[in-house]
Amino acid sequence: MASNRHLARTCVMQTLFVHGFRGGDPKKILKSMLAEFAPKLRNEDFAYNLLEGIVKNRKKIIKIVEKHAPEWPIEKIANIDRAILEIGVYEIVFSLDIPPVVAINEAIEIAKHFGDINSSKFINGVLSSVMTKNINKKKCKSSKPKSMRCSRKKLGSNSKTSRS
Repeated sequence: MASNRHLARTCVMQTLFVHGFRGGDPKKILKSMLAEFAPKLRNEDFAYNLLEGIVKNRKKIIKIVEKHAPEWPIEKIANIDRAILEIGVYEIVFSLDIPPVVAINEAIEIAKHFGDINSSKFINGVLSSVMTKNINKKKCKSSKPKSMRCSRKKLGSNSKTSRS
């Protein structure tokens, strides 16, 4: 049985896919998807927050995908794979409560179910690259006060201290 979050991600993926073809209000599309495919979903807020975050950060997400899949122009990536990548990139880069490995595993499972034979491998490669690039950034983002957050320098590096 699929978890509530897995089901919510699937509905968000379908929403992004439909929105890519037909346009319209993504929230209305998601409402329709949830009613049809997840009528007993207990936590719809997760789905709406995920969709809202993706829509809000879509330009940044697309740039990240383009950077980590340079051989594949965004318009050449299958719409279903693009929707799955958008969810994965959002969860890896922008979401503090989803571990990157969980985001990748969820994306791979959705790709196995909805994508073609190579989708899961492609998505795994792109998202693993995104995770590797962003792992230190995500560890440093937190609710800590700004003065206690990680600096832009790599942790544990032997860089010289500031000059007096």
